[in-house]
Amino acid sequence: MQKLLLVLGGVLLLVDLLWPWLGKLPLGRLPGDIVIERENLRLYFPITTMLLISGVVSLLLWWFRR
Repeated sequence: MQKLLLVLGGVLLLVDLLWPWLGKLPLGRLPGDIVIERENLRLYFPITTMLLISGVVSLLLWWFRR
């Protein structure tokens, strides 16, 4: 459990440091992400982005457990 918390803390720190460059990636604006804009309402469903991130996290977890 301690090792997992250290790794998660390191990943969060790394993401925080790289955020200015990560914000320029097209994540959240991929084909398949649903955006509904009305007069006073904006709904956003990042389906493709969630699937992509889920796949990457699953691969990383599989690789670290191996």
